[in-house]
Amino acid sequence: MSTLIRVRIVTVALTFAMAGLAARAAAEERPNPTAEVAGGTLLFADDGVVSEGFLGGAARFYLTPKISVGPELAGIWGDRHSHLMLTGNLTYDLVGSVNGNPRPVTPFVVVGAGLFQTRERFFSAETFTSTEGAFTAGGGVRARVGDVAFVGAEARVGWELHVRLNGLVGFRFGR
Repeated sequence: MSTLIRVRIVTVALTFAMAGLAARAAAEERPNPTAEVAGGTLLFADDGVVSEGFLGGAARFYLTPKISVGPELAGIWGDRHSHLMLTGNLTYDLVGSVNGNPRPVTPFVVVGAGLFQTRERFFSAETFTSTEGAFTAGGGVRARVGDVAFVGAEARVGWELHVRLNGLVGFRFGR
């Protein structure tokens, strides 16, 4: 058998194999997009540990039954200063959905990258603003509450160097 015929046979076999995998992937339903609100504390390393409250919101759009992406915006408040953090997050659910529906309990890991802006007000009433790159990484758990709502908790580490501990409440669009 010639080399050209062997190449054609292998190509046809790989095409059928890939078509089978694509059909299987298409059969797995992705969960609907979600939105969540998170609140908690950031612990900054600064001559000891400084704690600052934060409130944020995020959206997730599923690419696969376990992988989602989306933006997150968080405001952090301290004495005479505030921070604004905007990241794009990638979340990996450690257990996948079933027929597009999340499991009762879903542990997850998350990484994000974006911007961290600090605004400081000095005694002279002048305001100083600085912006730098930011990242967060960590994990947590979400638990379904009914058909569309969920609650959860998570812990992350990030830059500007901090540890983040928070609760979250969210819902998924559609059913």
